[in-house]
Amino acid sequence: MIPRASRPPHRPARAVTVLVIGAGHAGLAMGHHLARRGIDHALLEQGEVAHAWRHQRWDSLRLLTPNWQCRLPGQAYAGPDPEGFMGKTELIAFLDDYARGLASPIHTGTRVTALRTDDNGYRVETDRGSWRCRAVVIATGATQLPVIPALAAALPPWITQSSALTYRRPEQLPPGGVLVVGASASGVQLADELRRSGRPVTLAVGEHLRLPRRYRGRDIQWWLEHAGLLDQRFDEVEDLARARRRPSPQLVGGPAPRDLDLNALSAKGVRLVGRLVGLDGSRLQFAGSLAMHAASADLKLGRLLDQLDAWALAHGWHDALPAPERPAPTRLPAHPCLGLDLADGEIQTVLWATGFRPDFSWLRVPVLDARGRLKHHGGVVAPGLYVLGLPFLRRRKSGVIHGAADDARELGDHLAAWLAHGHHWESLRQHPNATRFA
Repeated sequence: MIPRASRPPHRPARAVTVLVIGAGHAGLAMGHHLARRGIDHALLEQGEVAHAWRHQRWDSLRLLTPNWQCRLPGQAYAGPDPEGFMGKTELIAFLDDYARGLASPIHTGTRVTALRTDDNGYRVETDRGSWRCRAVVIATGATQLPVIPALAAALPPWITQSSALTYRRPEQLPPGGVLVVGASASGVQLADELRRSGRPVTLAVGEHLRLPRRYRGRDIQWWLEHAGLLDQRFDEVEDLARARRRPSPQLVGGPAPRDLDLNALSAKGVRLVGRLVGLDGSRLQFAGSLAMHAASADLKLGRLLDQLDAWALAHGWHDALPAPERPAPTRLPAHPCLGLDLADGEIQTVLWATGFRPDFSWLRVPVLDARGRLKHHGGVVAPGLYVLGLPFLRRRKSGVIHGAADDARELGDHLAAWLAHGHHWESLRQHPNATRFA
């Protein structure tokens, strides 16, 4: 038992109507809508505003979306380069400026350690005290933890391992060749940067999404937005689970528009291999499915461009734009490598670009499935409990910055209606998991 004199002073829980956990772009967007409605609320952030962009991204990273698409409720990009792409510094400044303009209390340096049900809603415990509230919006993001396969633990001890969350720049890694595992946006960008630094690079490729940076004189994001594809709703797709697992497109932002697909990488000397499937002693094993994944990506790209051409024709854009020119099919080695022995010394570093996942380990309510994924319906998790900022939450654009505006508005409407009708603990008791909330 702790002696009475040494016990920390008891601090009563603070009370607020709505707590937003996370002050990235999604949390800030929700703060805007709550403030506009006059709903008492506060934002809790474990670090600083835009914490992940400050501390969990590599130095050269730029957004995949052009500057004109950087918009949040009540604020749009107003700089001199709408067709450019923000880097970390510019994006952090954009979000800092937005946060300063909000009528939302933001408590930085406040790490949430647990969320539980309370007599009249929820209790949120932090390293700086507890809060009681009627509703909670989880806006902590989808990229807090790297997804790293189990075989990583069996790699030889002389191999340096890093992930897209811990990598910052080529000089951070030891000299020698690098195996980048994963060929979505992070993987192709890191493979490109490392190859340009002079290192031998091998890229392990699985399922991927190939997109051109520009098509018929316009950025691919212009096409996707104007054709309405980014606004496709979660309740309009047949296989929502698969849509939410869709890999990020092989795109890169930069001073000059350029493609960054497998053709561009192989032209620079990046060796392409299939998906990493095993480790036998010190020998890495790659699947023989490289050609299949590349053909599938090429086929899906062709279908998408056909769809965009049809939209242009139907909406009077066809004659105003350059004629269609299709990217060349993916070029692959005639005999792709199926194995590499790490004992040969060619590979010194394995860089995992195998995806990310959110961290919900602090949730003490039964809202996770057997694989630890948050169960929700378009962002509605449970009575008074919401989530923002996950891929395809309510729309195909939900995972990017400008996608937060519509999601925050609609979930804010739902939350306001729920509060107005006096639903609180009784609603929790009527939830399908009511006995587990007790």
